[in-house]
Amino acid sequence: MSEPTVKLLLVDDLQENLLALGALLRKEGLELLCASSGREALELLLAHDVALALIDLQMPEMDGLELAELMRGSQRTRHVPIIFVTAGARDQQRLFRGYEVGAVDFLYKPVEPVLLGHKVQTFVDLHRQRLERERLADELREMLRLNEMFVAAVSHDLRSPLSTLLMGASVLAPRLTEPALARTLARMRSSAERMGGMLDQLYDLARVRLGGGMAIDPSQTDARRLVERVVEELGVAHPERSLQVEADAGCTEGCWDEQRLGQVLTNLVGNALRHGEAGQPVRVRVFGNSPALVLEVHNGGVIAANVREHLFDPFRRGSVRAQDSLGLGLYIVQQIVRAHGGSIEVRSTAQEGTTFRVQLPRTPPRRAENETSPERAAR
Repeated sequence: MSEPTVKLLLVDDLQENLLALGALLRKEGLELLCASSGREALELLLAHDVALALIDLQMPEMDGLELAELMRGSQRTRHVPIIFVTAGARDQQRLFRGYEVGAVDFLYKPVEPVLLGHKVQTFVDLHRQRLERERLADELREMLRLNEMFVAAVSHDLRSPLSTLLMGASVLAPRLTEPALARTLARMRSSAERMGGMLDQLYDLARVRLGGGMAIDPSQTDARRLVERVVEELGVAHPERSLQVEADAGCTEGCWDEQRLGQVLTNLVGNALRHGEAGQPVRVRVFGNSPALVLEVHNGGVIAANVREHLFDPFRRGSVRAQDSLGLGLYIVQQIVRAHGGSIEVRSTAQEGTTFRVQLPRTPPRRAENETSPERAAR
């Protein structure tokens, strides 16, 4: 692959000086942009990305120091390296002023060709390296985007045959009278349901990364009733555990995505049942104040500090016992809460146990209501 053309900016009010510099620097792979004034140089900088600017210090109207100050004041040109070229004496005050406004070096006329060539080549090489890093970063971003699209497509399409398997298991279950076969079918069905949960998590993860956030569909919801329903369902699956619901007399209604909020509660309460101390109850508290709703899930036991630090990172498991998950549950919970404009935090000590606290505004921000879909983002 041929190296990209690199542009250099030469600024001098004397045409013969520009011609001389151009003759010394002209080589394959370099494009020389010549300006005879500071104003002309600024116009060229607006149109071109340059690797280096060689600027004459002494020019009428706008001298080299003034041009450098203007370059440093612009986001587009503030990082362009500047070498001042001057025929004046080595004035220490001017040197300090030049470095102050962003010069990387000074050259004195008559310019030594070999020295000039080495200095320029250094900045040309650095510029090419930066362009290569940017190209690789763009390729990596595109590869990650395609990967997320693939994950979203596969996780979505696999749910259809998985649903067929679950339906078939439901049909066969009443007809199997032999206990060993019934137990095998029950294990198959349980495994398929876990697989469905994992596919849902992967699909949500891809949607978040492609669309820039979790898509939600808010409607009027009573959080207290939702908490009671989720706790009742999980209590049936864990009859040996004590589940308690505490709700204050305040308003627990608001505009939230009921299905997503149920997902948050199921995950938090399910984690509390799996990882909390078996001899202590799991308490779910819901209470409202005027601007927000607060949900708390408490269980006995403590989360180790090194685990707590990465608790909401994707593909991190909160416990070595969680071998049937992808480690996406708490990450997706966090994204759902953020999509509602809320916050989630965890407190965990040996004395007080572990509490997850979710705070939600009564109405999500408009950005969340109109979250970009991954299909639109991919286009």
